[in-house]
Amino acid sequence: MILCIGLMILGCSQDDVEEVVEPVTFPNVDAQLVPYFERFQQEAAARGISVNLATADIEGVIEEIDEQHVAGQCSYGRFSNPRLVTIDATFWRRSSNSFKEFIVFHELGHCYLNRGHLESSFSNGVCTSIMRSGTGNCFDNYNQNTRNYYLDELFEPDLAR
Repeated sequence: MILCIGLMILGCSQDDVEEVVEPVTFPNVDAQLVPYFERFQQEAAARGISVNLATADIEGVIEEIDEQHVAGQCSYGRFSNPRLVTIDATFWRRSSNSFKEFIVFHELGHCYLNRGHLESSFSNGVCTSIMRSGTGNCFDNYNQNTRNYYLDELFEPDLAR
């Protein structure tokens, strides 16, 4: 019996044990925002930029924002962490996946990339940046046809055309 147990133990090598890879987690980020945080990292990587939101000390919540016409906010103190991405709950319930991505990426542009607002527009009035404030005179044109341009500009602001 001891011989059988010994053979069973010796028969299992480390090679037979599958390595368990933990999924990327974002501490203190609402589960509904996680796919957008993951996509932000993927889009940065596709442009040769390393982004690790899991260790960036950025929290994410979906809750009502009292301020009118505000879909999202990035809050942080000058010397304090964590940074907080807040997405308005009413906006979230009513919006398409594309517009959710637009707002989450805009707020991560503030909270992670330290980007400010950019109010410039093309001659046709379309905003040149995903980082527009919404208070300027340009209008958004974020869609499947323009997405790559806006993401290129988000991660490489000098590329704005």
